[in-house]
Amino acid sequence: MPAAVPSPLTLRDIARRASSPDYQRWTAQIRRTGGCAQPIHLRGRVDYRDPLTGALLHRYSTAHEPDGVLRVACKTRRASRCPSCAEVYRADTYQLVRAGLVGGKGVPDSVTAHPAAFVTLTAPSFGPVHARREKAGGVQPCHARRDLGDCPHGRPRSCTERHGADDPRLGEPLCLDCYDYSGSVLFNALAPELWRRFTLALRRRLAKSAGLTVRELRDILTVSFAKVAEYQRRGVVHFHAIVRLDGPDGPTASPPGWATGELLDDVVRHAARAVTVTTPEAEQLQARRLTWGSQVDVRPITTTGELTDQAVAGYIAKYATKAAECVGTLDRRIRATDDLDQLAIRDHARRLIAECRRLGALEEMADLRLADWAHMLGFRGHFSTKSRRYSTTLGALREARMAYNQREHQITTGRLPLFDEDQVLVVAHWDYAGQGHTPGEAFLAAALSARALPPLDSTGAGGSLPGLMEAM
Repeated sequence: MPAAVPSPLTLRDIARRASSPDYQRWTAQIRRTGGCAQPIHLRGRVDYRDPLTGALLHRYSTAHEPDGVLRVACKTRRASRCPSCAEVYRADTYQLVRAGLVGGKGVPDSVTAHPAAFVTLTAPSFGPVHARREKAGGVQPCHARRDLGDCPHGRPRSCTERHGADDPRLGEPLCLDCYDYSGSVLFNALAPELWRRFTLALRRRLAKSAGLTVRELRDILTVSFAKVAEYQRRGVVHFHAIVRLDGPDGPTASPPGWATGELLDDVVRHAARAVTVTTPEAEQLQARRLTWGSQVDVRPITTTGELTDQAVAGYIAKYATKAAECVGTLDRRIRATDDLDQLAIRDHARRLIAECRRLGALEEMADLRLADWAHMLGFRGHFSTKSRRYSTTLGALREARMAYNQREHQITTGRLPLFDEDQVLVVAHWDYAGQGHTPGEAFLAAALSARALPPLDSTGAGGSLPGLMEAM
């Protein structure tokens, strides 16, 4: 939402844009980006030519657009950068995940009979942190252990406070100097490898349970999954995943009768305990073995009851648009010229970033690229991933939406498709011309996206956009 009282400079910028003769055309572009907070500016043209004669049939040029550019949605998944584009990504992820549980989007509804579990894999402890603990509806003391005394740095090892949900100390170590920052950032960096080894161990355990080899298992059973990474307030990632057992052809085939929910629970817990990953050894740092945390949660997914397909899909989709913001770090890369002491971030996040920089400078740690991913506290994996046969793809959902938007645009403006794609040669040339809004434009775009925009006239409020906004 826009600020309640814009500054005088912003007000002048608002007046400049609102009084410009192409204001309606500008609002049409904003509407087509869905109110994107940081639209990409493109400059160029599209020629439609006869493939036999080369004759020019039609030309679209950004020369007639506001400021001579076409604004297209940034399509980021990060809610901290663009809420509108992140909402589209969240909705797509929800549909993708739910289709793998109840069918749809090319997945048969018989998939509901396949054993599926909601799995949470956490990180181990790297030192006590302030936490909000609840039991029987009441808030418990944080770390009520008075017999531990003080740490070597003179700070109490216990905390008897009952923290509120918005307490800024949540996730902060009881002692910053005692906390294992090296272990925290190395776990983040190697969490994707730990997950990969977990999926391999899962298949090996399934094969052993059935008296088969892993190769033989592939002929009768497929393990499908969809997962998302979530940051805990202490700055380490854990994974939420849907693990489903299918037949050899994926969701279209039923798994063998011995592949039950009870077996899935057993193999998940066994694989979580069995896998480890060893960190690189450096002169200043000994190699260590990292494992999943002791808290491994495995719950069956049903169409009714407490943990339904809708609840699981909504939970995973929510975290697909978030990153490390909850830890109090930045949502951009840390530059070499940045002074960590001057950044407006939490002290805990500052130390995690500093440790990424320190370890990233070691030759033995070069492959982990810790310095490049310091803003993510060492984690460089994808936030949401799925196996190939779990369900549909984000690309397929986007193509379907583009086709729908183009068709609706043609219906609402009374226009038919200009050309048959098989009978026309389309030659496009685009140049990147910038990104974002001016302060006044950002205020207007936020206001426009918060309410219904006036409908476009038959010419698209000053001329037609030939489906280009949806196709970008």
